[in-house]
Amino acid sequence: MTEITDDIKREISFFVKEYFADECEIDIENINDETKIIEDLDGDSLMFLSLLEIIRKKYDVNVEIKTIGKRLMQRPANTISELIEMVILVVKYGENIPDVVVA
Repeated sequence: MTEITDDIKREISFFVKEYFADECEIDIENINDETKIIEDLDGDSLMFLSLLEIIRKKYDVNVEIKTIGKRLMQRPANTISELIEMVILVVKYGENIPDVVVA
């Protein structure tokens, strides 16, 4: 398990927003925590997979995409804030993410 500091949380939050701003060709100021990935940004599963691959490499996380998929089946990430929380859990727990219970 990796310790997640406030700095890492801020870094992940900025990174996710920057990623979607670049991919969707919009200004990052137009993305906030409540932005809906599919409805507001026209995001798709390929963007999500690409983001997760970048996160895996950036934070040296050993987790398979299917493991993350299992977690998303339990708790979908529809908004930017939900996706940020998901990424934080991936970085923190890696392969153990399906077993993590979040209130």
